[in-house]
Amino acid sequence: MKITIVAGARPNFIKIAPIIKAIQKQQSQGAALSFRLVHTGQHYDKNLSDTFFEELNIPHPNSNLEVKSGSQAQQTAAIMVAFEQELLENPCDLVLVVGDVNSTMACAIVAKKMNIKVTHVEAGIRSGDMTMPEEINRIVTDSITDYFFTTSTWAGENLLKYGAEPSAIHFVGNVMIDTLHQNLDRISAPNFWLDYKLENKNYIILTLHRPSNVDEENSLIDLLKGIDQMVGDKKVIFPIHPRTKAILGEQSLSFKNILMVEPQGYLNFMYLIKNSFAVITDSGGISEETTVLGIPCFTLRTTTERPETISIGTNHLIGTSIKNLEKVFGEFLQNGSKDAGIPELWDGKASDRIIAVLLALFNK
Repeated sequence: MKITIVAGARPNFIKIAPIIKAIQKQQSQGAALSFRLVHTGQHYDKNLSDTFFEELNIPHPNSNLEVKSGSQAQQTAAIMVAFEQELLENPCDLVLVVGDVNSTMACAIVAKKMNIKVTHVEAGIRSGDMTMPEEINRIVTDSITDYFFTTSTWAGENLLKYGAEPSAIHFVGNVMIDTLHQNLDRISAPNFWLDYKLENKNYIILTLHRPSNVDEENSLIDLLKGIDQMVGDKKVIFPIHPRTKAILGEQSLSFKNILMVEPQGYLNFMYLIKNSFAVITDSGGISEETTVLGIPCFTLRTTTERPETISIGTNHLIGTSIKNLEKVFGEFLQNGSKDAGIPELWDGKASDRIIAVLLALFNK
């Protein structure tokens, strides 16, 4: 079985790392299995791309399509044109895509039109928010996928509603958590840890990149000012996404508590998360990691495609209002963390399950 694995953006790299390790484990046991890794180049900032390959011991990609940025349509089209040529030159039995970025959808479409089987890791998650490009990517990808690997039974139920064959849905757990488990003993403090006098639980992590939070400059500044004022004596470490940095531009901003830093590699960022007092974010993936690490998480969105992080985990869905954040965060300060647990099969073994299923399917 020849598998082409697609990665395009930071969350993809975190998800493919344990899948590659699971393949290599099967290869060492004599399985007739090979893979080719294709990096679409969707994220091309070194701190959002290359660093993750190095830190997570992901093999150097066999091919980098180098599509870089552009509008949604431009980037998707560029990926499709380049990936078609990649598959023509390097045929395979299966294209494996992960997550919900433009690369996920674009490469799935190309593969299906070339009559190549598609498997989607993290299939079936839904936010219900059609203004999110990721939601469209999820729906389109799942509509043409052959083998679905899900992180929850809820995701499987979503797929059944869309008409997926029950036999094609495989509940395996969460590959992002595989990566977390495999690297917890390797995480390390960033170089500014001592400079900023950071200590366990004396700081908050902030990440912002979604258009609803960062596209309007004045609203973004008001949000940052509100967070700066509400955190008391806690520092706020804000690894600033290139998108957010560009919107703030040359603004001369001064905050009492917020410290802006460069995007962090995986090992440094997980160290910061693990030792933080709380996390404020508009990311979906981070709420998965905080749930497993037991860190209170406040998500600045009106919807989430990961409801289990709320019902079982440590996540609070806030909306985009600073007043809502102040209210919920204030209740947290007064009452402490809510009771939380870890979702089923988020045990670090999802990737092994995925490869075992694929081998069984292709050996029939």
